[in-house]
Amino acid sequence: MKLAHFYRTFRSFGIFFSFFFIISSAPLQLADAEKGRQMKSLRAQKVSPLPPPGNRGIKEAGMTNPDKLSEEQGKYLLGVARRTIENEILDRQQPRESDDDLPPTFLEERGTFVTLTIGGGLRGCIGHIIAQESLIEGIRVNAINAAFRDPRFRPLSKKEWKKVHIEISILTDPKPLSYSDADDLLRKLRPGIDGVIIKKGYHQSTFLPQVWEQLPRKEEFLNHLCLKAGLGGDAWKKGDLQVSTYQVQAFEE
Repeated sequence: MKLAHFYRTFRSFGIFFSFFFIISSAPLQLADAEKGRQMKSLRAQKVSPLPPPGNRGIKEAGMTNPDKLSEEQGKYLLGVARRTIENEILDRQQPRESDDDLPPTFLEERGTFVTLTIGGGLRGCIGHIIAQESLIEGIRVNAINAAFRDPRFRPLSKKEWKKVHIEISILTDPKPLSYSDADDLLRKLRPGIDGVIIKKGYHQSTFLPQVWEQLPRKEEFLNHLCLKAGLGGDAWKKGDLQVSTYQVQAFEE
């Protein structure tokens, strides 16, 4: 299946997958030219970044207990995201909430994504794969970014705000995946569990674990991930890509 047809097919199903990730660390730094290609590609993609609620257990399967948040903690962070956006959109001059009494987990550096949807359609999604701040600060920052700074959308309006559905994703730190050849790489990838980052020179891209739902075959998943990075679809077969994996825990309203 050609890539263009793949994206048209996803659009026809009304599924959205596109996100803009903000990264400052050297291992994931993009050259300006490659970044431009990535952004153009991301705007063209329309596949959902978050699966149906019933599948969240699959995404969490690869996470160790210390990485996991409780449902109560997830609901609290959803509330933080909603209050942060609401204060901004309604121009409320609220004092910043104190972090002094928060559980230590919220103060750990974690990668985060905040996704906004309206009627099932993507309305904004921005996050950090590599942690740049504490978990709770990442939720605040990316809530504002998703609502008002996603370059694919105009800033969220008061009228739209009433219809917005918020989802947050908490990421584990990416870890290098060592492999000997293409067959070994296929054996080690875990569909539905691993988010995957590939890198070769200035070429790089990532798919969140949720993309396995649209691309369940490992070969197809890697083909499209390579194409997204501006490489040939079979680049993963050559065995010279840097590969890292991470896992996601998601909460939604």
